[in-house]
Amino acid sequence: MGDKNTLIEQLTGVNSSKLNYYLELKQRNAEILKQNSRLEILQQLTRDMNIDMSLEDILERAFAKLPQALPCDFLGLATLVKDQLVLKSMVPKDFMEAGILPDHALSWQVIRTRQAGIFDPQPSYQSHLRHNASYPSPLRSLAAAPVIERTEVIGVLLVGSIDPDAYSDAELRFVQHLADQLAISIKNAHLYKQVFRAKKEWEQTFRAVTDPIVLIDADYNVLLHNDRLPEEMMANWLRGLGGKCHERLHGLPEPCRECPVEDVKRHARPFHHRTQTTAGNIFDISYYPVCNEEGQVVAITVFMKDVTEKTKMEARLVQSAKLAAIGEMAAGVAHELNSPMTVIIGTAQMLARDLEGRPVEGEALADIIQCGLRCKRIIQNLLTFSRQEQVPMAETDLNAEVRRVLSLIKYQINRSQIHIVEDLDPALPSVMANGQQIQQVVTNFLVNARDALTAKPEGDKTIVVASRLVEKDQRPWAALSVRDNGVGIAPENLQRIFTPFYTSKEATKGTGLGLSVSLGIAETHHGRIEVESLPGEGSTFTLLLPAD
Repeated sequence: MGDKNTLIEQLTGVNSSKLNYYLELKQRNAEILKQNSRLEILQQLTRDMNIDMSLEDILERAFAKLPQALPCDFLGLATLVKDQLVLKSMVPKDFMEAGILPDHALSWQVIRTRQAGIFDPQPSYQSHLRHNASYPSPLRSLAAAPVIERTEVIGVLLVGSIDPDAYSDAELRFVQHLADQLAISIKNAHLYKQVFRAKKEWEQTFRAVTDPIVLIDADYNVLLHNDRLPEEMMANWLRGLGGKCHERLHGLPEPCRECPVEDVKRHARPFHHRTQTTAGNIFDISYYPVCNEEGQVVAITVFMKDVTEKTKMEARLVQSAKLAAIGEMAAGVAHELNSPMTVIIGTAQMLARDLEGRPVEGEALADIIQCGLRCKRIIQNLLTFSRQEQVPMAETDLNAEVRRVLSLIKYQINRSQIHIVEDLDPALPSVMANGQQIQQVVTNFLVNARDALTAKPEGDKTIVVASRLVEKDQRPWAALSVRDNGVGIAPENLQRIFTPFYTSKEATKGTGLGLSVSLGIAETHHGRIEVESLPGEGSTFTLLLPAD
């Protein structure tokens, strides 16, 4: 009787209430653990779904975790593409065959109602889904939830199981949460693609700019560049171990003196200046501030524009204007002198005829006539040289052009106690050239040779003007050279002598344009100028023109 009473108390009394309480608590704890597990899965999926992942990768990551939270033998995503619903991705990839889903498909029902639902997929196998026979059992339960991006349905998430009645309302809510998370991942992936595409287009545009561009921060660190630096800067750029602009661009351990970056940081406005490299290239450099929302300069964009050719063109225009003015003046003077010289020569010739037989007077008149004829030839050459019209290329005797130049300036050179030696090859063939421009080049060579000899303190001063036919690059060239035994050119200045406005002469004796203009003339004739020089021994300037 004691045992029966104890059993009755356990079934109907206080002990029975305690047992029911503990059973209910145990069920609630199991449900809480299950919900925590699902939350952990969602959190894990959130971390795993990177913005640069494809839909296939996202589904595979989700499929690997889902069986811990609910029955899952199949995971798929059907997306809307131009008003058509396509089963685009699934895991396993070969579980079934499906393409465009018809209007009566279960997924369309979810899209139209915008509500998640639990379905029996068996009828779908007969209408539009084809189950892969390599899997032993088809799906018997299907949970579908709409994938909504903002307010627009973009697809349907499908979770299937081979067990019948595998899903309840609790599992369906979890599938909807998973679909919402998937929508966020898809949106982030689209945004990432747009940003990446814009970044790629910007980088392609940045690197397509032919002029050098360097982005540095406020501490002189190089952040970005487009690999367009000139060749003479590349040595320091590659050798610079640090990331500072003064190390990479100029090879200096400290910032440049009066660095424009400081001015840009201080005033937050662009700065422009012009500089010349050791190789003679001229750059216009612009510094543009990059400011944050507070207006503080956080970076500086350095834009370098190679204006070497532009400067040469400007120099040629300046020189052409000067030559035009000098030519007009010389032509006027020559015309004015031509008439009296004609009278002098004519009168002297008549006097010589009248005084024929008187040796003293006849000899004096002969000198007058000879000098007058020489002056007339000089005036004629000056008139020819001063013509400003553009003479087209024609068959040109280079030796004749050299002699015309010598007749004009030989006297000036001889006044400086300089001996001129002519070594002209009589067999030199004619070339296609502009004779006036060839005279200009030879004149520049001779004037530079004279100045180099004037600076020579003592010793013999000689200029050798030579012409010859040479073979270079497997083709014949007509060469006109002017060699002097003057002071020569320092090696570090050889690469700068053709730079416009560069000159080693005093400010009143040179503009630095002669060789620049001469180089332009040589290039116009498809030729080139070669220079050989040794300090203290002299220089040789050679104009090479194609003779073929």
